[in-house]
Amino acid sequence: MQFSPGYHTGSRPDSRALKVLKGHGIDTNHRARQLREEDFHRFDYIFGMDDNNIEDINDMKPRGSKAVVELLGKYDPQKHTIIEDPYYQRGDQGFETNYEQCLRSCNAFLDQFK
Repeated sequence: MQFSPGYHTGSRPDSRALKVLKGHGIDTNHRARQLREEDFHRFDYIFGMDDNNIEDINDMKPRGSKAVVELLGKYDPQKHTIIEDPYYQRGDQGFETNYEQCLRSCNAFLDQFK
């Protein structure tokens, strides 16, 4: 199965996202990349942020792969299941909200393995 390259492939995070990360003491040199077929065999979990992400990811998922595809927000203790895309919002607040929600969700997800 071949995945077509995405519009943002190779791009750095939005400057507002970088500002929020820096405010939390996080430096990154991350570049966007497309999900690859081997990811479904390499990773145990692949997370999406909203129902459209989950549908798209499941459409890519090869038969027989091991990855569990889930909403990251499923683990949010505050029950904010959908992680909204802040790209089209004005200012930094949406990116700060995303950071907080992703942090809560990731910590809760990891806590289940302690």
